[in-house]
Amino acid sequence: MNDSDKMPISFKPNYSISAETASALMQIESVRRDIDDLPITPSVLASLRETARLYSTHYSTMIEGNQLMADDVAKVIEGSGHFPGRERDEKEVKGYYAAIEQLERHVQASGAVSESIIGKLHALVMAGGRIVKTPTSYRDGQNVIRNSADGAIVYMPPESPDVSRLMSGLVEWVNNNAQLPVPLLAGIAHYQFATIHPWYDGNGRTARLLTTLILHLGGYGLKGLYALEEYYARDLGAYYKALSLGPSHNYYMGRAEADITPWIDYFIFGMRTSFAKVKTRAQEAAQDGQQDRSDALRTLDPKQRKVLILFQDKDEVTSKDIEELFELQPRTARVWCARWIEQDFIMMSNSSRKARKYRLAEKYQHLI
Repeated sequence: MNDSDKMPISFKPNYSISAETASALMQIESVRRDIDDLPITPSVLASLRETARLYSTHYSTMIEGNQLMADDVAKVIEGSGHFPGRERDEKEVKGYYAAIEQLERHVQASGAVSESIIGKLHALVMAGGRIVKTPTSYRDGQNVIRNSADGAIVYMPPESPDVSRLMSGLVEWVNNNAQLPVPLLAGIAHYQFATIHPWYDGNGRTARLLTTLILHLGGYGLKGLYALEEYYARDLGAYYKALSLGPSHNYYMGRAEADITPWIDYFIFGMRTSFAKVKTRAQEAAQDGQQDRSDALRTLDPKQRKVLILFQDKDEVTSKDIEELFELQPRTARVWCARWIEQDFIMMSNSSRKARKYRLAEKYQHLI
C-alpha cells in the first residue's frame, strides 16, 4: 500500500443553506443563550436532565424496533423492572443509557471527537449494560441494508477496506471545520456517519450519539435537557427519507457526492423544534436566585441523582426509604447504601442495626 492509500478519504459535503434554514439556526442560537442564562434549582435540573436521558434512550432504541415503553425504560435503568421475553430490549436500553453517561463524562473532561470515543460509544451501545473499555473494531465485510418487508436492498455502504479511511476523513473534517455553526457540523456528521455505516449493527444509535457529542462539545448541550431522538422517532418515515439521498442505493454510485440539503433542512428544523420545547420547560422550571449546579450533578449516577429527592424532605434516610423509592428488595437497598458509603455519596449517621440511618455527604449538601 502506498502513502496515498493511507491518507484519509477527503470529505467534502455538498449542500446549500436556505433563508429558512439560516433563520432556524439563528433561533437555535437564541434559545441556547436563553437557557444558559436560566437559573434552575439543582433538584429540578436533575429531574429534567434525567427525563431527557430516558427519552433519548427510549426513542433512539424505539427507532431500531425496541418495544419497551417510556415508563418501562425508566424501570430498567433504575434496576426496578424486568420484562420477560424482552431481554434483548432491556439490553439495548441499558447499552444506550450507558453510552449517554460515557458521552457526558467525555464532555465534562473536555474531550474531543475522535475515532476512539466513537468506537467506545458503539461498544457500550452493543454491550447491554456491561462495562467495556475497548472501542469496537470496524466491520471486516459488507453490510447490506435491506427492506424488512420485501428484502429489497435499501443501501449498500462502502466496502470494508474503505471504512477506516472514511472514518478518519470524517473525524478530520469535524475537527477542522470549527468555523461552521455547530448544529450544521453535527447534522452533516450524522449524515456522513450513517453513509459510512462502519459496523454491522448499532450504526443508527451511534450516529445519534455522535450528533449529541458534537453538540455538547460545541456548547449546545442546553444543560443536557433535550432529546433529539424524539423528533426522529415521531415520524420515522421522514427521518429515513431525509437520510436516503443520492441517485443509487450503492455508495459508489453517487451517495458521496449527493446534495444533502434536504437532510440539512430536516435536521436543523428538528433542532429548532426540540430546542423550543426545552426552552418552554426550562422557563417553567426556573426559579429566580437559585444557582445552577449542572457540573456537580454530572458526577452522580442516575440512582444517586434520584436519591437527592429524598434528602430534600429530610436530613436522614433509611434503606427502607431507598427500597420504596426504587421498588427494591430490602437486601438490594442495603447493598446500594453500602456502595454509596464507599463512594462518599452518603455517610452513616446512626449505625444501630434496627435504626440505621444515612445522611448525604457534606460535599453534596449544596445540591439539595
